[in-house]
Formats: sequence, C-alpha cells, structure tokens
Amino acid sequence: MSYYAKHRRASSKRPVLRAVAASTALVLLVLAGTVFLTYRHLEGNITVSNGFDQIVAPRPDEVEVEGPKKPLNILLLGSDTREGQTEVLGQTPGLSDTTILLHLSADRERAYGVSIPRDLIVSRPDCTGPDGKMVPGADVAQWNEAYALGGEACTIAQFEEMSKLRVNHFVVVDFNGFKDMVDALGGVPVCVPEEVNDPVGKIYLPAGSYEVTGNQALNYVRVRNEISDNGDIGRMKRQQTFLAAMVNKAVSAGTLFNPPRLVKFLNAGTKSLTTDPGLAKLTDLFELAQEVRGIGLGKVQFLTVPIMAYEPDPNRLALAPGADALWEQLRMDEPLGKELSSDATKASQGKPGSGQPKPEEAQEAEENGLCA
Repeated sequence: MSYYAKHRRASSKRPVLRAVAASTALVLLVLAGTVFLTYRHLEGNITVSNGFDQIVAPRPDEVEVEGPKKPLNILLLGSDTREGQTEVLGQTPGLSDTTILLHLSADRERAYGVSIPRDLIVSRPDCTGPDGKMVPGADVAQWNEAYALGGEACTIAQFEEMSKLRVNHFVVVDFNGFKDMVDALGGVPVCVPEEVNDPVGKIYLPAGSYEVTGNQALNYVRVRNEISDNGDIGRMKRQQTFLAAMVNKAVSAGTLFNPPRLVKFLNAGTKSLTTDPGLAKLTDLFELAQEVRGIGLGKVQFLTVPIMAYEPDPNRLALAPGADALWEQLRMDEPLGKELSSDATKASQGKPGSGQPKPEEAQEAEENGLCA
C-alpha cells in the first residue's frame, strides 16, 4: 500500500476519533452540570434556622467520652400545623406533634430514637421565640406548647432542662414534605389491625397489610384513638414502627440504586427540612446518613421515654422513674439496658406484623394499634 493511501486511511479515522472524544466530553460535561445543578437545587431546598441562638436558659455541658467521634444528640421535630391539608378538619397553632431524640454513639455502633409524648407534663424554662420576644417559663406545661410558643428554641431548652442532655443539632420536618418522601419511596409497608373510620380527622384506613403513600401514610402516623385506647402512647409506637419501615425502605437497594427514585426522595426530603446551620449543607447530611447506615439497621432502635399517668389529669402523662436512668445512660453514651430497650423497634424489622409474637408481645401490639 502506498504512503498516500495509508495517510488517507489514518486521516479518515482521526475525525471519527475526535468526534467520539468530543461527544464523550460533552456528555460528561452535561452530566457534571446536571449533578452540580441537582446538588445546588437540593441544598437550596433546605430552610436554615438559628434557633440555637435564641436559647436563653443555661445549657448542659457535653460529657467527654471515648470514641473516634463525639456522641451526637439530634432533636427531630414534626409540626401538626394543618397548613396545606385541606382535607383535615380544623387548624392548629403549630404544636410539636412529634418529638424524637436521635442519639448516635461516639463509636457510631448504636443509634437510638427516643419518642417524647406531646401530652407529657414538664416544666418549661424561659425562652425566646423566633420573633425575639421572651416566652415566660412555667412549672407545669404540656410538652407540645413549647413549639407553639417559641419554636425550636423553646423546645430545645425544655428538652435540655428535662434530660440534662445537650442537643447538638435539630431537624424540623413538615407534614406535606413527609407525604412526598413516602411517595418518592414508592410507599412504605404498614399493617392496620382493624378498619379506621375517623370523621373528625377525616382518617380512613382499611384493615390489613399493604403499602401506604401520600395521605394514607400521613393518616397512619396521625391517627390516635381509632385503633387503640391509649391515645398518644399507641400513636408514638405506630410512628416508631413506621419510621423503622421507612428507614429500611430508604436504604434498600431498590432506592439507592434507582437514581430517579433517589433524586425524587432527596428532593422531597430536603424540601421538608428546617435545620440548624450545622446540618444545612448536603455534605453534612450525607455524612450523617452514611454514619447511621454504617451502624447497621439492627442497631438503629426506636423506643419511648419511660412514662406513667399524670396524677392530676389522667389524660396527661408524666415521666416515670426509669426516665432518669435513660437520660443518664445516653448522657454517658452507654448502651441502654434491657429494661429500657426490651420493647424497642429496630429499623431492620422490615414489614410490620410479620413473625410469630409471644403472648405478651401480641397483647402490647393490640394495645398500641399494631398487628401482632
């Protein structure tokens, strides 16, 4: 073959190679730009609150413990404001409907989610509301009044006075965002022991095991008396069971390796969040999520602070003696004893209502409106 023929053949290949290289570079640039824009969009969804700056009560010190990191105490709050929920009768002033302390151990080997009843009677210290006005304290106050009166700052101050645990971060989740998160996952499995017909809250749920999305999911975590006689206690237990199933679904391969579903879930999640500045960046949230995931779902446990009836009013609750032991063990970053964690719900318990429960477990499930 002549020199000119070889030259022409080589020259004809170069434009093709250059075109492939240029196309590949363009695709990579587009993907990089999309990822960057998605990142900026998701981070821009998060609302930042300076609630820690509004706390005026003395704050507890952190206890020095051994570990590669320090323990983290994150207060998770959900507001029961009915804004945007036209199907629900009535309005509320934005009380704290759900309060959960998420404690991560310093060695990142344990995670506890401790529910605090909204009907719990405690003392509330002086605090400052979002408008900068002083909110006087009270010796006798219902737990969820703090959020209505002074938002995150008052709730954190109230929690720290009660537990002597220092809160490192807080996250507020709104109900509408919660619905979107469940929808983004494609539903979360629940088991409803009996049909629910609540005309006041407009909550209607069929009996049986199935996956709920949207309003059904919201109704399931809101319902109080229709499927149990213990009001907020049963509802907290159902919320813990639902959160365990939701965490299980969120970290499953079906979500993590499904980019459209994952982005949809992250978009819904970030839209629903209000956090302190320390958790306002996606990198912070991602690191926290990785740490929780690394703990293992079997060691992510949800439980309720020990409680008993409030003597002056049987419709309210008081801390039981075991609460002091719970706060002390968390403060010292110790594993919870069996007396405190024996009835905890684990995030590894995928579908509710499965397995063969013991008689006492079946009775407890019935009391709390859960399937045995």
